[in-house]
Amino acid sequence: MYSQITANKRKSAFLIAIFFVLVIFVGYAFGQYTGYGYNGLIIAVIISLAMTLVSYFSGDKIALATSGAKGPIKKNDNPYVYRMVENLSITAGLPMPKVYIIPSLSMNAFATGRDPEHASIALTQGIIDNLENEELEGVIAHEFSHIKNYDIRIMMLVIVLIGVVTLLADWAIRFGMFGGRRDNNNGGNVLAIVGIVLAILSPLFAKLIQLAISRKREFLADADAALLTRYPEGLAKALEKISQQSTLPNANRATAHLFIANPFNKKSLSKLFSTHPPIEERIKALRTM
Repeated sequence: MYSQITANKRKSAFLIAIFFVLVIFVGYAFGQYTGYGYNGLIIAVIISLAMTLVSYFSGDKIALATSGAKGPIKKNDNPYVYRMVENLSITAGLPMPKVYIIPSLSMNAFATGRDPEHASIALTQGIIDNLENEELEGVIAHEFSHIKNYDIRIMMLVIVLIGVVTLLADWAIRFGMFGGRRDNNNGGNVLAIVGIVLAILSPLFAKLIQLAISRKREFLADADAALLTRYPEGLAKALEKISQQSTLPNANRATAHLFIANPFNKKSLSKLFSTHPPIEERIKALRTM
């Protein structure tokens, strides 16, 4: 567990560094293409710093807003859910996270935030209404594992970086097609080439998510949840129910990897590009503990 936490912190720094270099490279290409020279690079540095700060400090708010989560709730708003989260936070030895409710009849949940001190857990209304006490406890314990292991920081950063790179691709292509200095032999077509490359790579970001957020972490979170609750069957039964109704109408591919189960229709996303291991395998692993 401690090795996983250290690795997650290291990979978070790596993701930020890659993003910083990418934006600077696009800024350099922009300067060459437009004739602005190093002014484009300066602008890129400013943008990189700004977006890195946004992704680190506000990435969780973006994820919650994207999912339509409401909150954070107070104890009087939903004593049942609030006390369950509170009890598990004490058991796990972690600060009490903020609790959000997604007004959807689907059954799903996720955790986000940059560290355990700034974590949030979001649960759909459907998962609260349809799961038994020990089943919901297993789901929340699973999310606490993501918090403890710092999976939430990497998952949060991936959301923002995917969005920014996709926007850069669109911006580069549009600028390359409709503007810029085309008579610059030294760098006139650099930005257009960058835009084309980014446009080609953008649809493959679902695969990059898999590299940043390993499917094995879902198995790790399941195992840690069983250790926390001392009842693996609770989460196993929860996953059986969730697998029947996990689709969220407002889900998008940038945030799909956050959820405890794939928020898309199973037929719409191949196993190769899925951000989650098959639920059947997770249930089997839980029932062998």
